[in-house]
Amino acid sequence: MENDKTACDVASAAGLLLEARRSHVWLRDLPPEARPASMEEAYAVQDLLVQRMGGPVAWKVGSPTPTAEPARGALAANTVHHGATQLPAGGFNVIGAEAELVYNFTSALPVRDAPYGMDEVLAAIGSVHAAIEIADTRYAVWKSVDQFSQMADQMSHGVLVVGTGRTDWRTVDPVNEPMTLWVGDKKEYEVVGGNSAGDPKRMLLWLANVGSRSLGGIKAGDQVTSGSTCGTIFVTAPCSLVAEFPGVGKAELQIS
Repeated sequence: MENDKTACDVASAAGLLLEARRSHVWLRDLPPEARPASMEEAYAVQDLLVQRMGGPVAWKVGSPTPTAEPARGALAANTVHHGATQLPAGGFNVIGAEAELVYNFTSALPVRDAPYGMDEVLAAIGSVHAAIEIADTRYAVWKSVDQFSQMADQMSHGVLVVGTGRTDWRTVDPVNEPMTLWVGDKKEYEVVGGNSAGDPKRMLLWLANVGSRSLGGIKAGDQVTSGSTCGTIFVTAPCSLVAEFPGVGKAELQIS
Protein backbone atom coordinates (compact mmCIF):
# COMPACT_ATOMS: atom_id res chain seq x y z
CA MET A 1 0.00 0.00 0.00
CA GLU A 2 1.44 3.35 -0.99
CA ASN A 3 2.00 6.04 1.60
CA ASP A 4 -0.56 8.77 0.90
CA LYS A 5 1.38 11.35 2.93
CA THR A 6 2.59 14.14 0.68
CA ALA A 7 6.21 15.04 1.37
CA CYS A 8 6.87 18.39 2.97
CA ASP A 9 7.65 21.22 0.56
CA VAL A 10 11.03 21.94 2.11
CA ALA A 11 11.87 24.90 -0.12
CA SER A 12 8.55 26.60 0.63
CA ALA A 13 8.93 26.09 4.38
CA ALA A 14 12.48 27.45 4.41
CA GLY A 15 11.40 30.43 2.32
CA LEU A 16 8.53 31.30 4.65
CA LEU A 17 10.72 31.09 7.75
CA LEU A 18 13.46 33.16 6.13
CA GLU A 19 10.99 35.84 5.04
CA ALA A 20 9.55 35.99 8.56
CA ARG A 21 13.06 36.56 9.90
CA ARG A 22 13.64 39.36 7.43
CA SER A 23 10.24 41.08 7.58
CA HIS A 24 9.26 40.43 11.22
CA VAL A 25 5.82 39.47 9.96
CA TRP A 26 5.28 36.39 12.06
CA LEU A 27 3.64 33.19 10.87
CA ARG A 28 0.54 31.70 12.42
CA ASP A 29 1.80 28.31 11.26
CA LEU A 30 3.37 26.72 8.23
CA PRO A 31 0.78 25.76 5.59
CA PRO A 32 -0.06 22.04 5.50
CA GLU A 33 1.98 21.36 2.35
CA ALA A 34 5.07 22.98 3.93
CA ARG A 35 4.69 21.57 7.43
CA PRO A 36 7.30 18.91 8.35
CA ALA A 37 5.81 15.68 9.65
CA SER A 38 9.03 14.04 10.84
CA MET A 39 12.39 14.91 12.35
CA GLU A 40 14.05 14.23 8.99
CA GLU A 41 11.80 16.73 7.21
CA ALA A 42 12.27 19.29 9.99
CA TYR A 43 16.06 19.05 9.71
CA ALA A 44 15.83 19.30 5.91
CA VAL A 45 13.92 22.59 6.25
CA GLN A 46 16.36 23.85 8.85
CA ASP A 47 19.37 22.90 6.72
CA LEU A 48 18.08 24.70 3.63
CA LEU A 49 17.15 27.76 5.70
CA VAL A 50 20.65 27.98 7.18
CA GLN A 51 22.31 27.41 3.81
CA ARG A 52 20.30 30.31 2.40
CA MET A 53 21.59 32.41 5.32
CA GLY A 54 25.19 31.65 4.39
CA GLY A 55 25.80 28.27 5.98
CA PRO A 56 26.41 27.19 9.57
CA VAL A 57 29.08 28.77 11.76
CA ALA A 58 27.66 27.49 15.05
CA TRP A 59 25.32 24.89 16.49
CA LYS A 60 22.91 24.65 19.39
CA VAL A 61 22.47 21.21 20.84
CA GLY A 62 20.40 20.12 23.79
CA SER A 63 18.57 17.26 25.44
CA PRO A 64 15.72 17.18 27.96
CA THR A 65 17.49 14.52 30.06
CA PRO A 66 21.00 13.03 30.32
CA THR A 67 19.87 9.97 28.31
CA ALA A 68 17.36 11.33 25.77
CA GLU A 69 18.19 11.74 22.08
CA PRO A 70 19.70 15.22 21.58
CA ALA A 71 18.41 17.72 19.04
CA ARG A 72 20.30 20.46 17.24
CA GLY A 73 19.90 23.77 15.52
CA ALA A 74 22.37 24.99 12.89
CA LEU A 75 23.17 28.70 13.26
CA ALA A 76 24.31 31.21 10.64
CA ALA A 77 26.75 34.07 11.11
CA ASN A 78 24.12 36.82 11.16
CA THR A 79 22.74 35.59 14.49
CA VAL A 80 26.06 34.82 16.23
CA HIS A 81 27.83 37.67 18.06
CA HIS A 82 31.07 37.84 20.03
CA GLY A 83 31.89 40.00 23.02
CA ALA A 84 29.60 42.50 24.74
CA THR A 85 26.74 43.05 22.28
CA GLN A 86 23.94 45.58 21.84
CA LEU A 87 20.91 44.73 19.70
CA PRO A 88 17.59 46.46 18.92
CA ALA A 89 14.44 45.03 20.48
CA GLY A 90 12.69 45.31 17.12
CA GLY A 91 14.65 42.32 15.86
CA PHE A 92 12.82 39.95 18.22
CA ASN A 93 9.36 38.50 18.51
CA VAL A 94 9.89 37.17 22.04
CA ILE A 95 13.03 37.46 24.18
CA GLY A 96 13.77 34.25 26.06
CA ALA A 97 17.09 34.52 27.90
CA GLU A 98 19.20 31.38 28.33
CA ALA A 99 22.66 31.17 29.94
CA GLU A 100 24.84 28.54 28.31
CA LEU A 101 28.35 27.21 27.85
CA VAL A 102 29.78 27.34 24.32
CA TYR A 103 32.57 25.09 23.08
CA ASN A 104 34.81 26.46 20.33
CA PHE A 105 36.10 23.81 17.90
CA THR A 106 39.55 24.65 16.56
CA SER A 107 39.84 21.44 14.51
CA ALA A 108 37.34 20.13 11.96
CA LEU A 109 35.39 16.91 12.37
CA PRO A 110 34.22 16.22 8.80
CA VAL A 111 31.74 13.50 7.93
CA ARG A 112 33.33 10.06 7.72
CA ASP A 113 32.18 6.46 7.76
CA ALA A 114 33.75 5.48 11.08
CA PRO A 115 32.22 7.22 14.10
CA TYR A 116 34.35 9.62 16.08
CA GLY A 117 35.41 8.55 19.54
CA MET A 118 35.00 10.82 22.54
CA ASP A 119 38.74 11.46 22.72
CA GLU A 120 38.77 12.69 19.11
CA VAL A 121 35.86 15.05 19.69
CA LEU A 122 37.37 16.51 22.85
CA ALA A 123 40.76 16.94 21.16
CA ALA A 124 39.09 19.17 18.53
CA ILE A 125 37.92 21.69 21.15
CA GLY A 126 40.05 24.78 21.76
CA SER A 127 38.15 26.70 24.43
CA VAL A 128 34.94 27.07 26.44
CA HIS A 129 33.00 30.32 26.78
CA ALA A 130 30.13 31.85 28.70
CA ALA A 131 27.21 32.65 26.42
CA ILE A 132 23.68 33.98 26.24
CA GLU A 133 21.25 32.55 23.75
CA ILE A 134 18.00 34.36 23.10
CA ALA A 135 15.23 31.93 22.30
CA ASP A 136 12.79 33.40 19.78
CA THR A 137 10.23 32.23 17.25
CA ARG A 138 9.07 33.11 13.76
CA TYR A 139 5.57 32.00 14.74
CA ALA A 140 3.17 34.57 16.13
CA VAL A 141 2.66 32.76 19.44
CA TRP A 142 5.46 31.05 21.38
CA LYS A 143 5.16 27.24 21.39
CA SER A 144 1.88 27.37 19.47
CA VAL A 145 3.04 24.96 16.74
CA ASP A 146 4.11 21.32 16.71
CA GLN A 147 7.61 20.17 17.62
CA PHE A 148 8.73 19.57 14.02
CA SER A 149 7.73 23.09 12.97
CA GLN A 150 9.70 24.44 15.95
CA MET A 151 12.68 22.30 14.95
CA ALA A 152 12.51 23.62 11.39
CA ASP A 153 12.69 27.13 12.87
CA GLN A 154 16.27 26.49 14.05
CA MET A 155 15.01 25.05 17.33
CA SER A 156 13.53 28.45 18.28
CA HIS A 157 16.88 30.21 17.95
CA GLY A 158 17.07 34.00 18.09
CA VAL A 159 20.66 35.08 18.64
CA LEU A 160 23.77 33.72 20.33
CA VAL A 161 26.21 35.99 22.18
CA VAL A 162 29.56 34.34 22.92
CA GLY A 163 31.44 35.95 25.79
CA THR A 164 34.79 35.45 27.47
CA GLY A 165 36.23 32.02 28.15
CA ARG A 166 39.31 29.95 28.72
CA THR A 167 41.53 27.65 26.69
CA ASP A 168 42.22 25.26 29.56
CA TRP A 169 38.66 24.12 29.16
CA ARG A 170 39.25 20.59 30.45
CA THR A 171 39.60 22.02 33.98
CA VAL A 172 35.94 23.17 33.84
CA ASP A 173 33.36 20.76 35.24
CA PRO A 174 30.12 21.93 33.60
CA VAL A 175 27.93 19.81 35.87
CA ASN A 176 29.28 21.64 38.93
CA GLU A 177 29.94 25.07 37.39
CA PRO A 178 27.98 27.89 39.08
CA MET A 179 26.04 30.40 36.98
CA THR A 180 24.37 33.69 37.79
CA LEU A 181 22.06 35.44 35.33
CA TRP A 182 21.54 39.16 35.89
CA VAL A 183 18.69 41.12 34.32
CA GLY A 184 19.66 44.72 34.89
CA ASP A 185 20.78 44.94 38.53
CA LYS A 186 18.57 42.03 39.60
CA LYS A 187 20.02 38.58 40.18
CA GLU A 188 17.37 36.72 38.18
CA TYR A 189 18.69 33.18 38.45
CA GLU A 190 21.48 31.37 40.28
CA VAL A 191 22.32 27.69 39.90
CA VAL A 192 25.09 25.11 39.98
CA GLY A 193 25.08 23.05 36.80
CA GLY A 194 21.47 23.38 35.75
CA ASN A 195 21.68 21.87 32.26
CA SER A 196 18.90 19.30 31.79
CA ALA A 197 21.24 17.27 29.56
CA GLY A 198 23.81 16.87 32.32
CA ASP A 199 27.41 16.74 31.09
CA PRO A 200 27.48 18.23 27.56
CA LYS A 201 30.23 15.91 26.31
CA ARG A 202 27.64 13.33 25.26
CA MET A 203 25.88 15.94 23.14
CA LEU A 204 29.12 17.06 21.50
CA LEU A 205 29.84 13.45 20.52
CA TRP A 206 26.31 13.10 19.12
CA LEU A 207 26.66 16.30 17.13
CA ALA A 208 29.93 15.13 15.58
CA ASN A 209 28.58 11.71 14.61
CA VAL A 210 24.89 12.37 13.92
CA GLY A 211 23.63 15.91 14.21
CA SER A 212 26.05 17.70 11.88
CA ARG A 213 26.26 15.07 9.12
CA SER A 214 23.70 16.58 6.77
CA LEU A 215 25.66 19.85 6.69
CA GLY A 216 29.13 18.34 6.28
CA GLY A 217 30.20 17.91 9.88
CA ILE A 218 31.77 20.32 12.34
CA LYS A 219 34.19 22.86 10.84
CA ALA A 220 37.21 24.46 12.47
CA GLY A 221 35.94 27.65 14.10
CA ASP A 222 32.43 26.36 14.75
CA GLN A 223 30.89 27.25 18.11
CA VAL A 224 28.64 24.74 19.84
CA THR A 225 26.29 25.98 22.54
CA SER A 226 25.36 23.14 24.83
CA GLY A 227 21.96 23.90 26.37
CA SER A 228 20.48 26.29 28.88
CA THR A 229 21.47 26.17 32.54
CA CYS A 230 18.44 28.21 33.60
CA GLY A 231 15.61 27.17 31.31
CA THR A 232 14.09 30.04 29.32
CA ILE A 233 13.52 33.30 31.18
CA PHE A 234 11.35 35.74 29.24
CA VAL A 235 12.30 39.40 29.56
CA THR A 236 11.06 42.67 28.11
CA ALA A 237 13.13 45.37 26.44
CA PRO A 238 14.92 47.56 27.14
CA CYS A 239 17.07 45.36 29.34
CA SER A 240 20.63 44.30 30.00
CA LEU A 241 21.56 40.65 30.45
CA VAL A 242 24.75 39.29 32.01
CA ALA A 243 25.51 35.58 32.37
CA GLU A 244 28.40 34.90 34.74
CA PHE A 245 30.13 31.52 34.98
CA PRO A 246 32.92 32.26 37.51
CA GLY A 247 35.10 29.36 36.38
CA VAL A 248 34.69 30.25 32.70
CA GLY A 249 33.79 33.87 31.89
CA LYS A 250 31.00 36.34 31.29
CA ALA A 251 28.57 37.12 28.44
CA GLU A 252 26.81 40.48 28.10
CA LEU A 253 23.85 41.55 25.96
CA GLN A 254 22.05 44.88 25.92
CA ILE A 255 18.64 44.97 24.19
CA SER A 256 17.30 48.46 23.57
